[in-house]
Amino acid sequence: MSWLPLSFGAPMVLFGLLALPVIWWLLRFTPPKPQTELFPPLKILARVLKREETPQQSPWWLTLLRLLMAALVIMALAEPVLNPREKVATGGAGLALVIDNGWASAPDWDKRVATAQRLIADAGASDLPVVIAFTAEKPNADIGPFDANGALDRLRATTPRPIPTDRQAVYARVAETLASMPDASIAVLSDGLEAPGDDQAFQALLERGAANLVWAAPDRIAPVALTASENEVDGFSLTAIRAPGNAGPARLTAGAFDDKGRRIADAALTFNAGESTATATMTVPFELRNDFASIALDGELHAGAVRVLDESSKRRRVGLISQAEADQAQPLLSPLYYIRRALSPFADLIEPSNPDLAEAIPQILDQKPAMIVMSDVGTMPEQAQQRLTDWVEGGGTLVRFAGPRLANAGNDDLLPVRLRSGERSFGGALSWTTPQAVADFPASGPFADLTPPREVTVSRQVLAEPSPDIVDRTWAGLSDGTPLVTGAKRGKGSIVLFHIAPTATWSNLPISGSFVEMLQRVVQLSRNQGNVEASADTTAAALAPYRMIAADGALVPPSPEARPLTPGARNAVTMENPPGLYGSEAGVLAHNLLSSESRLAPIQPPQAQVPVTQISYAFDESSPLKGPLIAAALALMALDTLAVFWMGGVMARRSRGGSNAATAASMFVLFALPVLLAGNALAQDANPDDARPDDAISIEAVSTTRLAYVITGVSSVDAVSRAGLQGLTRFLVDKTALEPGEPAGVDIAKDELAFYPLIYWPIDPAGPMPVEAAIARIDAYMRQGGTVLFDTRDQYSSGFGEGSASPATQRLRDILGNLNVPPLEPVPADHVLTKSFYMLPEFPGRFNGSPMWVEASLDASNTDNRPVRTGDGVSPILITANDLAGAWAIDADGGPLLPTVPPDPMQRIYALRGGVNIMMYMLTGNYKSDQVHVPILLERLGQ
Repeated sequence: MSWLPLSFGAPMVLFGLLALPVIWWLLRFTPPKPQTELFPPLKILARVLKREETPQQSPWWLTLLRLLMAALVIMALAEPVLNPREKVATGGAGLALVIDNGWASAPDWDKRVATAQRLIADAGASDLPVVIAFTAEKPNADIGPFDANGALDRLRATTPRPIPTDRQAVYARVAETLASMPDASIAVLSDGLEAPGDDQAFQALLERGAANLVWAAPDRIAPVALTASENEVDGFSLTAIRAPGNAGPARLTAGAFDDKGRRIADAALTFNAGESTATATMTVPFELRNDFASIALDGELHAGAVRVLDESSKRRRVGLISQAEADQAQPLLSPLYYIRRALSPFADLIEPSNPDLAEAIPQILDQKPAMIVMSDVGTMPEQAQQRLTDWVEGGGTLVRFAGPRLANAGNDDLLPVRLRSGERSFGGALSWTTPQAVADFPASGPFADLTPPREVTVSRQVLAEPSPDIVDRTWAGLSDGTPLVTGAKRGKGSIVLFHIAPTATWSNLPISGSFVEMLQRVVQLSRNQGNVEASADTTAAALAPYRMIAADGALVPPSPEARPLTPGARNAVTMENPPGLYGSEAGVLAHNLLSSESRLAPIQPPQAQVPVTQISYAFDESSPLKGPLIAAALALMALDTLAVFWMGGVMARRSRGGSNAATAASMFVLFALPVLLAGNALAQDANPDDARPDDAISIEAVSTTRLAYVITGVSSVDAVSRAGLQGLTRFLVDKTALEPGEPAGVDIAKDELAFYPLIYWPIDPAGPMPVEAAIARIDAYMRQGGTVLFDTRDQYSSGFGEGSASPATQRLRDILGNLNVPPLEPVPADHVLTKSFYMLPEFPGRFNGSPMWVEASLDASNTDNRPVRTGDGVSPILITANDLAGAWAIDADGGPLLPTVPPDPMQRIYALRGGVNIMMYMLTGNYKSDQVHVPILLERLGQ
């Protein structure tokens, strides 16, 4: 019946149920063993005339019990399965399994793995070879053929990648392998997204011939991705896309994060019904916008939902143009001298090679500046002026400074206000007026929050013609009400005019600090116009990987597979150049997964001449019932045995002592046997390593000092921890008299912790939260003199504040909330840790910047005797975020396993020295601090 989610592996066995009536007849007319009782002589005489009776049939309840037991055994032998899965038809000479593991597969990767495991299991049941290939792996990755176990190992070792799929190359390799396996079944597990060249890829895959095609695709393309982000004048704009098939309305929240992982802004993205594109703007002050380091969509755990930002969203390219020839002998009189000095700290300055405006303006515009500054530029060539106008209307910011040429050139369209002819002079020999001071900045202008420079005066200026909107266009004015700086919008861009010259001849503003602040504010209001395309003669140094976007959207250190990126070129997102930031702390380049032209289109199943079976991604919810049925039958068998003993009088109170002992032993066997058999049927994968360590293991553990690390359950983290402690062990052997043994991984819930003086605990939120009993064992270990070194490894992911906790920091807080943690403080400069072996001012790891936290001294304010008053005990807890094991880790050849951030060889040396200091501190206590007592001890000995 279709409504019953039950199937049988051997349904023919169910015909055995027809034998139940025969069993019933045999049980019904087979009497039980007669009961024998011992009576005193008087009772024998009293009952001697009573006729002896023997039952003719067993009780009905005992017959029913035995029938039920027989039915359970027959049902178990038929191998029933609850919620059975439907087997996919595979045949031919083998199975070719092609799986998309690009960025779009990350959200439901577990479902895809479960689906692939079922296909491999079906192929293994038929003893078929399996070719397994992934479309986002290295081109030379081994694809088989494997047996079923080898294919499962390859599947479990593969993870989703934050890159697009490369179906054409992978399908071609699979087709070559299938040449030796004619008529094999092909299973394609796609991510549901269309990619360029899919038709040619499927044609190459199917041209070798196939027995059948199994097609799996998501029911709905759920991922929402970010394709563009722009730091504009009025806010930070975002663009997100989704697949056209998602017709319903949707609302998501995007968060902006700084370089420490702190969330500093939000925006809501709304998809209306039928729309596949949504935009939003974060209307926050530009000071915060310039701190944006990444944008991420909440709830979207894939690489397409994250965009990293580089200096192109912050630092601006500014072009400088002047018609005056530079005087090399008098640089202070150059009209661009003070502008260069003011802008160079926070902008990239570019200048034309020819002062001719007909060539200078196009040359500057070709480099796509965010802002152009013109110093005393009068009449411009018509063609160059038109290009400049188009640039401004397209979003550029034009800043002009007055001078003799502009004052006598008349008005043009690239001015925010109309000007009067000539210039106005204050304080001259023939003038009754005095130089004018700068008035308060208008509240509606961009300089409103700046302090007006009271010491600045203006002696010459160009005047604006009075107009109704002159007040709205005035950004700064003089004490007499005339404008000093005016500005106006022009299309998507802006035009700004300083009514003075950029030299100290018209005003002392260019030599004041306010001049720098005003120009910086105008630069921040401008918007970048894009990157300059690399030309044939352009050479740029490759940028090393700095921080990468993982498949789940997290920002992580670069993997060993990442390679340097050449800026300026059209770099695609590949295994060698995954999305993320390239460069160093001095400056980075953003390499994002999707561009503004990207679209998410659903993939179409290929047109094949062979049978096509379409399946959906799902977990295997089938549950074999053979074990529970056998356990139930054994339990009924135990009840039946007890009933027979009871009816036979074995359990009578007046039984002799020997009978009682035999009965007890029999009942123990009867009860223990079903439990053992049921446990074997239900838990066949019992771990033999769960046994407690014997005496030999204990003796070996205490005979050699060993470093230990906590097994987190995350294989990649545990591998780095082991490699890190191996590297530190080797360094200790080389540099000190200590010769530790091999590092040990400990399970804090089961293993004995007292064998190890220091336990390194890397915090990973992906691992399971320790149970209360395990945390209690750690608490006891710390109280008894042991030390735990907690490492959150997130120095570049969060700060230490309450509102800036990374997932690793939050997990550490949850763990410490159940421990008796003493007051903590960063390692003071005179702490024993800084001088136990090496003299160290800090404790870097793979990262640098996080302090090492230790137990606070008894009198932290007394810096003179703090090292002495702490006694000989060591801190039971150390906390860092610098990823110490990542810096200590070595590979099989003894070389560094992971790069440091920043890539500084000395940082790794300092990290190893810090590990030596920690071990010396663990083993010797405050020995170094006790040296302050030496003069007093010598003095007493002398007495």
